[in-house]
Amino acid sequence: MFIIATWNINSVRLRSGLVTRLLGQEAPDILCLQECKSPVEKIPAQLFHDAGYRWMVARGQRGYNGVAILSRLPITDAGDRDYARLGHARHVAARLDNGVTIHNVYVPAGGDIPDRALNAKFGQKLDFLTDMRDAFRADRPERSILVGDLNIAPREDDVWSHRQLLRIVSHTPVEVDHLLTAQEAGRWVDITRQDIPEGPLFSWWSYRNRDWSASDRGRRLDHVWATSDIAAAGHASRILRPVRSWEQPSDHVPVFASFDLAV
Repeated sequence: MFIIATWNINSVRLRSGLVTRLLGQEAPDILCLQECKSPVEKIPAQLFHDAGYRWMVARGQRGYNGVAILSRLPITDAGDRDYARLGHARHVAARLDNGVTIHNVYVPAGGDIPDRALNAKFGQKLDFLTDMRDAFRADRPERSILVGDLNIAPREDDVWSHRQLLRIVSHTPVEVDHLLTAQEAGRWVDITRQDIPEGPLFSWWSYRNRDWSASDRGRRLDHVWATSDIAAAGHASRILRPVRSWEQPSDHVPVFASFDLAV
């Protein structure tokens, strides 16, 4: 069995102490980070190596985006894709010795206006998801796990108010449709909802809410998927809500899942 976690860290250098705290307390075998906001050479890899995470594959970008996979298990770099040709560091893949491929994805947030004619960032988000869909159709993934900040809360109980967020970027019908179409194209299974099928689940709370826990206006933007051939091996999903109360936290919290697959 191995444990995988995904976390939008919102600056890996600023919050490297939170990363090592999570690694020490929870000890996932693999931790996928998004929004690292750092060139690869400036990610504090030695700090994570000293914590037992000897392997890292990453794609970096100064001040923006950036994705990294930290692992206690041997991994090899399995490449990346520049979805929608944005020139952003939003995807990296790594392969375990057992042949399982880990995809770490950071989907664009999409700005504030859910109309591509008025907001280029929203159009980029939809194009990113469309390109993902097409890539999965052209080369359907097998024995793969996809995690990351997908910046969409697809279900009604993935947001604090379905009715009030229908016109808010991250929960609009067009975004949800694009995400689910990409998911279907790759035959991806939502492991978190496979394990916890009912009830509200959130992984993000805005910095704008002074008392985020009391208001609890959250969204489930962070996901763990697996291809259908290994989805049955996924279990023990959990979202670490208390991490949102750590000092100088990210606005996202880690999402975990375990997989009963030999490594």
